[in-house]
Amino acid sequence: MKLLLLTQYYPPEIGAPQNRLHELAVRLKSKGMDVEVLTALPNYPEMEIFEQYNQGQNRVEEIEGIKVTRSWIYVSKKRGIASRLLNYFSFVASSYMRGRKLGKFDYLMVESPPLFLGWSAMKLSKKLGAKLIFNVSDLWPESAEKLNIVNNRTLLNLAYRLEANCYKRSHLVTGQTMGIVDSINSRFPKVKTHWLPNGVDTAFYDPSKIEADDFRVRNGFSQNDVLFFYGGIIGHAQGLEVILKTAKETKDRTDIHYILQGAGPLREELIAMKLKLDLNQVHFLAPVSKKEMPMILKTVNVALVPLRKLSLFEGAIPSKIFEALAMKLPLILAVDGEARMHFIDRGEAGIFVEPENVHELKQAVLTLADDLNKRSLLGENGRKYVSEHFNRNKIAQDFFDRINSDLLSKN
Repeated sequence: MKLLLLTQYYPPEIGAPQNRLHELAVRLKSKGMDVEVLTALPNYPEMEIFEQYNQGQNRVEEIEGIKVTRSWIYVSKKRGIASRLLNYFSFVASSYMRGRKLGKFDYLMVESPPLFLGWSAMKLSKKLGAKLIFNVSDLWPESAEKLNIVNNRTLLNLAYRLEANCYKRSHLVTGQTMGIVDSINSRFPKVKTHWLPNGVDTAFYDPSKIEADDFRVRNGFSQNDVLFFYGGIIGHAQGLEVILKTAKETKDRTDIHYILQGAGPLREELIAMKLKLDLNQVHFLAPVSKKEMPMILKTVNVALVPLRKLSLFEGAIPSKIFEALAMKLPLILAVDGEARMHFIDRGEAGIFVEPENVHELKQAVLTLADDLNKRSLLGENGRKYVSEHFNRNKIAQDFFDRINSDLLSKN
């Protein structure tokens, strides 16, 4: 069985989709599937082509046994809608031109967003004789509209039509959360769907096998400081202002520190907010490679996972949850809906607070800062829950069984 994975984002870039897709590809290959990847020249999050890929270098390479073919993409540090669209559509065009020469495949699996890559995927699936699997990690354009990222009605209407066409043309539509799958099922009842959640490699994120490094010393923290950690995209959806506002409310507690590690469009704006509010206990750190994350998570005390207060996010499960819980970090979760059901109600791995609610976040911070036993209990619960329900090996096996059974049923 041959599968081509089409995605704009892939290692050596750092990020949730990059890690998730590569981990899936490696596991599918270990089960005997012939997996290849068609992706862009790596540039995220700095929007600059990585040096080792300039001037025609590494356009075809192998990463952990996975053949990776890369095509050109337009990148710019400008944040306007025009630059963003050029970024998306340049890869739509180049991926088709590059991909049509790759040979025949049984399946082509495309990652969305960006939704526009569906154009290339539909044309390539026909050209390569491959059944289309459309993998939805975010309901776009719905999320872009509700977050006010895109408000051009003509563009939104085109995007909604494209979304419908992609689903209807797909052999299978996979969704990262049950909420995504339910939304697609309700709007397109004839479309075949499969829940393909994110998860965690519990062998890689295993606190019993990892030694904490000198993270505290390097960043000026004492062993008695309680470190509340956010790691990920610093963007519109996360609503990270609530962390800074909470830090203002806990300024008298000099042992409490808030760490925001990552990059994104709102990073400079939030740094300016920190300076304006004189928040010495808020620290912005640059993103790090995947291999460094277990040591950092071993060192900090509590994971912060917020999103903005929108009904759209009640079906969201931020990927940073899985690694944190696997490392036995207690969770402060400001995400209602599906994530709350899994990790608070069922997993008992943290404290839920209403999204964007400074008072509730402050109370949760103070509770966990002062109660080491509670932190330990929640952490143990979290490791157990993700090991049982969100293990990457089981997720890959379920997906492999699904598409293998579909293929066998056609023969």
